[in-house]
Order: sequence, then C-alpha cells, then structure tokens
Amino acid sequence: MHITMLKMAIRHKTNEKWFIPIKMLTTVTISLLLSAFASVLSAAEVFRFSSYYGNHMVLQRAPAKAVVWGFGQNGAKVVLSLSGFQEEFSTTVINGIWRTTLKPVQPGGPYKLTASQNITNSSITLTDVLFGDIWLCSGQSNMAFTVGQVNNATEELALASEFPNVRIFQAALVQSGEELIDLARVEVPWSLPTPELLGGKKFSHFSAVCWLFGRYLYKTLNYPIGLVHSSWGGTPVEAWSSPRALHKCGLKNSVVHVQSYLEGAFVKWNSTVLWNAMIHPLLNMTIKGAIWYQGESNANCNRDKYNCSFPVMIDDWRMAFHEGSGGQTPLDFPFGFVQLSTYRKNDSKDGFREIRWHQTADYGYAPNKRMKNTFMAVAIDVPDDKSPYGSIHPEDKQDVAYRLVLGARAVAYGQNVSFQGPFPTHAVLEQNLIHILFHQGIISATTNDRFFEICCSEDKTCESDNKWFSVDIVKHGSDDVYVSTNRCPYANITAVRYLWTDWPCKFKACPIYSSDGLLPAPPFILAIRKQ
Repeated sequence: MHITMLKMAIRHKTNEKWFIPIKMLTTVTISLLLSAFASVLSAAEVFRFSSYYGNHMVLQRAPAKAVVWGFGQNGAKVVLSLSGFQEEFSTTVINGIWRTTLKPVQPGGPYKLTASQNITNSSITLTDVLFGDIWLCSGQSNMAFTVGQVNNATEELALASEFPNVRIFQAALVQSGEELIDLARVEVPWSLPTPELLGGKKFSHFSAVCWLFGRYLYKTLNYPIGLVHSSWGGTPVEAWSSPRALHKCGLKNSVVHVQSYLEGAFVKWNSTVLWNAMIHPLLNMTIKGAIWYQGESNANCNRDKYNCSFPVMIDDWRMAFHEGSGGQTPLDFPFGFVQLSTYRKNDSKDGFREIRWHQTADYGYAPNKRMKNTFMAVAIDVPDDKSPYGSIHPEDKQDVAYRLVLGARAVAYGQNVSFQGPFPTHAVLEQNLIHILFHQGIISATTNDRFFEICCSEDKTCESDNKWFSVDIVKHGSDDVYVSTNRCPYANITAVRYLWTDWPCKFKACPIYSSDGLLPAPPFILAIRKQ
C-alpha cells in the first residue's frame, strides 16, 4: 500500500464525512479502516484514464499538444500510441499517476488512442477520438440553463444529429473542501450530441449557451469542437475561486450567503468548493479557451469586490491551466463572458447595474487594460418577462451565444469581425447639450425614455442616485448623439451614464446599436468635459 495513495484515499473519504480523529481509533478500528482503504487504493491503482478521457472525446489540436493522463500501478511503464502515427509515448506511473504529452495533431479524426501498462500486461483503447478546439463553459444558472429550456427547444434539439463533430462532456455537481486530483463524478461522459443529452432535467443537463456557442463556432471553423460543461446554478464567484485568488482581493476563504433566484431563499456557499471539485481536476487538460455566465449571485454578495474577484479569477484560472497542462494551454487563453441581462423592472437597488460594470473591471467594455484577451456578450437588451423560469433566466440564449462567438472569432481566432457594441470615447458639454462621440458607427433613435442620465452635483460627487436626472436624446449622427442637460446649471454638470438601471429596454430596443444593428452599446458612465 502506497502512503501517497492512502493519503489520497483518506482525503477523498474525509470529503464524504468519513473523518474520525486518530485518538479515537482502536487497533481493530484501524484494521477495519485500512481494509476499507485498501479496496479504495486497489480501485485507484486500476489501470485507467482520468475521468475526462473516453470514447468520442476531443483533444486539443495543433499547435498545442494534448496532455493525456490516468492512474496505474506504481512504477509501471505506460506506452501510448495514436492510430496513424508511428511514434509512441512512454511514461512511468509515479504515486499512482501516469501522464504524457502527445505531439501536435492537426484538427480531424477519428483516431484510436491506446494506452498499455507493462506490469499488468493490460491495455485500454479509446475510439472515435477527434482533435479540435476545447472550450470550457462555466458559471451559474444561466450557463446551466439547458437546450431543452430555450424558447424554440424542439427545433434546437432536432438539430443535434447534424453536428456529430461538436462533442459534449459535463462534470457532475460536486463540492469539496480540498483540491481534487480528478473529477469525483461525471454527469455526461464524452458523447455525440443527442436531444436527450442536450435536453434532460432543467438547469442540470447540458448548457444551452455552451452548446449553441460550440455549434455556431463549428459552422465558422468547420473542424471538431469539444465542449466541457462545469457549472452550478446559484453560485457566487467565490465558490469558483482558489484561496490565492480570494486572498488577492481581500476575501477570506469562508462561508458566503447568496440569494437563490430559483428558491427565493438565501443559500450558504463555502468559498473554493467548486474550484476544488469542478475546476482543479480539469487543469491538466489542454484547452483553447473558456466562456462564463455568472454574476447574479454576487449582486448582493461581495458586490463591491467583484471588480477584483472576477478579473483575478480569470488570471488565476489562466495561470493554473497553463501550469497544469505543462504550458500547453496558453497563459493568456481567451476568456469570454456574458454581461448580466435583467431581473426586475424599475429597481435600482438589486445590484445588477453595479455587477455589469464590475464585470468589466469598471472599464465598461472588454477587452481592456485590466482584462486582456477577453470578450463580452452584452445581454441587457434581451430581457424576458415571460420566461417560465423567472425573468432572471431569459429563454433567448441564441443571441447571447451568437455574440460570444463573434467575440471568440475576433479575440481567439483573429478574424476580422465586429464583436463590440459602440462605446463612447468622450462626452463634451457644448452650450446646453452634451455631445457623446462613439468609437464606431451607430444606429440611434431619438427618445425621451430614461436611457441617459446626467449627474447634476455642486460638489462634483455622483455616488447618490438623487444627483442623477434623466435626459433626452435630442439628435444623433452616424457616430454620435446629443443629449439635453435638463436645466442643470452649467457648473454642476459632472458626468453622464447610459442604461444605468436593471431593466432599461424592451427586447432588442435599446436606443444605440452598431451600424449593422446587431450589437448594442453596453452600459457606461463617463465624466463630462467642458469646452
């Protein structure tokens, strides 16, 4: 029995509440426990691949190298071979784990991947293996929202069989007090997409945003896409963050209380438990990038820290995946996210407007100097007050996924596509109007709805909502708009903000879009310059 493996077994069982203080153990009890752990160890030493390798899987394509690993008998030699390639890859089992890195393989397949162990004279062959791009999808309930829940689910599910080269994998919902080496359970092993796998139980089977992102991306790239879904509804960013990431933002590794939008009650979450169980085990995997849909649970939980905790989580994941894959996953791998949609009408205190801003590290757009190689899908203009799952869970996930794919095409693949909505470069007070210039061409509507507000403040501070007054769009051009000053004294006009409420627009009816009408301008706040 190997001491290292015994520690792993004890740690594993401790996570399942087996822990018994050593001073309470008798000789007989110790003997019984060792017998129980021996069975765990023998199972751990069975020659096998790690949990997220299997038939129908996708491995990361060239120029990156795919990392492959698993468990075996200590000291054994393991040889891997890939059909169609003469070169073999040898490694040794150390502390019950073997690992190797393949040569770069161009996108395509299918291949057979065979691993053989000499001591037991056993081998395992994985079939229908493809090489392509692997994207990790994570977050809370709007990422967990399944394909079977979208507004045209029947049509979407019927398309599944048309995309056999978009493969899916889903981690099971597991928490852990310590970092796990491998996933404790798998919800969906590597599979070809089917209506049953894409639908399934609400909020707990395959992600609609993840699937649609992969499907749209495949239609652009035309080579295999692997989707790894690891999300959990109602979770705060702290649960997905490592202790070192939380420490950088002055957050303790402790219990946080978040509101459950499905149950209406407050739920306790221990920090890091999902990082430990549902992200850390994946670190050895070589991936192309990640997409993320989360933030609702932080609207009333460490909200003011989110402009640190979210960017730092991204940085930390990047570092960890880079190290875990032996440098094969880039240190700056592309990371896309969805800016929060809507929740309550006429509510300025639910925290959504602040979280939207903090999701961009208070820049208002992405990528930016703090969040490089990121991309953002704006969702504020796709509200849904008729969703059977509550307004916080819009049924339209197609627009969100499409906007994410535009970002991925531009940021991750270097394609010349527009992926950002208009954002202001400056706002200047010109007589009794405020001139706002955007960094790209726009389509705008003249309106007197409460889209724009100005801060009218004698002391030049704008923290309080009672210093903000709604103003009208008076006129607009091809890349600019003019808004009124609402009779605020010239000296007191301090700043302007846009879409600074939870639910500012009707469906796809915000006043400012890109010149092609596809991408909305995101919420922003901007100091006003004076001539």
